[in-house]
Amino acid sequence: MARTEQDLRSTLKAGLETLQLHLSDQQIEQLLAYQAMIAKWTQVYNLTSVRDPAEMMTHHLLDSLAAVPALQRYLQGAGLEQGSRLLDVGSGAGLPGVVIAICCPTVAVSCVDTVAKKAAFIKQAALALKLPNLTGLHARVESITQSFDVICSRAFASLADFTNWSAGALAPHGVWMAMKGKHPADELQALPQNIAMFHVEQLKVPGLDAERCILWLRPVS
Repeated sequence: MARTEQDLRSTLKAGLETLQLHLSDQQIEQLLAYQAMIAKWTQVYNLTSVRDPAEMMTHHLLDSLAAVPALQRYLQGAGLEQGSRLLDVGSGAGLPGVVIAICCPTVAVSCVDTVAKKAAFIKQAALALKLPNLTGLHARVESITQSFDVICSRAFASLADFTNWSAGALAPHGVWMAMKGKHPADELQALPQNIAMFHVEQLKVPGLDAERCILWLRPVS
């Protein structure tokens, strides 16, 4: 096994241990294969500006994995462990959508992006990684008519735009899960009165010295 591959595997396993995220050997292999796919496609299609494999592991995979325990806790508390539907908006290379699909096989994950080559990458990842719960959608989120229990985004847009554009795809009891860097106080103040934050979680990404948080939002009458 190449040194880099060994290092990536070690970094991933150490990060999962820190996050107390228990994955099977198959899921670990899927995550590593997924990162290798991003690196390969990026050479041609520029999926991500991050090219260094070690940086990709921390800034993309572990950054997305840090949100998975919080999502699992929410789904469990809401009684949605089985058969829930999640939409990842502006998914790009599938972060965090593909990572969630790997870690949460009972969640049906749809990744939507307006860029055709990025949606095509998601579809290819679903086939290559054997993820029947993963779908790639080439569309504007405003045009989606299916309903989702959780709509998530990772550094996609302002909270006001994110919730406004995706409101039509939110199930009646659905929530938004917005992954952000620093706590976006200005964005929260700009939210319309019919949307409220009901929870905020600080995230600690293994190997990444940067602020991260998840804002949980829902419509209010």
